[in-house]
Amino acid sequence: MTSKPAQPLLEYVSCPHPEGQHRMAYWRWGDLQARHVVVCAHGLTRQGRDFDRLAQALIEKSSQPLQVICPDVVGRGRSEWLSQPAGYQIPQYAADMLAMLAQVNAQSGAENALQTLDWVGTSMGGLIGMVLAGQAGLPLPAPIRRLILNDVGPAITWSSVERMQTYVGQYGQYRDLDEAEAAMRALSSGFGPVPDDVWRTMSAHMTRPGTDGALTLHYDPAIGVPVRAMTPEAAAAGEAALWALYDQIQAQTLLIRGQDSDLLTAETATAMTQRGPHAQLETWPGFGHAPTLTGDDQMAVVAQFLLGV
Repeated sequence: MTSKPAQPLLEYVSCPHPEGQHRMAYWRWGDLQARHVVVCAHGLTRQGRDFDRLAQALIEKSSQPLQVICPDVVGRGRSEWLSQPAGYQIPQYAADMLAMLAQVNAQSGAENALQTLDWVGTSMGGLIGMVLAGQAGLPLPAPIRRLILNDVGPAITWSSVERMQTYVGQYGQYRDLDEAEAAMRALSSGFGPVPDDVWRTMSAHMTRPGTDGALTLHYDPAIGVPVRAMTPEAAAAGEAALWALYDQIQAQTLLIRGQDSDLLTAETATAMTQRGPHAQLETWPGFGHAPTLTGDDQMAVVAQFLLGV
């Protein structure tokens, strides 16, 4: 087993967009020469440090060299913000992940080229994973072998979209970390039980300095523009496209559903076990949208599926 790294390495990749280039940040844990890579992709308003505990747990449990890469999707965390809010959509995010993986693979050299690629995606991160796993011929360094979809599927309830429209990008300034932490707790009841110390660490990574010594959240408020522009008709068209992608996924797939989720219905979850990759379904009581994958029992499920341990 490898030793537990104290901190991840922060790297950047230059990614094209219609108006030019932007830099996307990503965090690397573990053996940087490992040919087995697990990508952990976060939800809509979150960032890559959400996966610190999971990344360290996977590396500790793996009997083979492993690296875990946790990107800050553009507009979040340490990544740059886009000048055009319309770019904050899944096609751009998926293209950025291809650029990141190409850079990681090139840095490794031919003798350590990426051989095994797994994907853990929470909410939006799962949608990105579906796009990458469901399209043959994409320039991935290796096909996605195992895919974990954390409380997300091709069908997203309109009520959950309406809820997101009320809060995404609507944040302000907070006096201190205590106030920011409490505000995020209030919005994140679906995350389930998270110990206070873990939540505080996660909240610290979610904040950045604002004005007059205050704190603000670590994402571009403009990521909410495409969300608020969404209509039921556009959502229905997107759902049809996502089901078509899902049906083409070849990766072994695990679907995690919070039993109280307002985004992923039980009916959709069941359908996902019956078509496409015939996902293995885990339904977790006491959770809504979406489990943080920080509890020992949650991390054990992920490790068993990805590593067989």
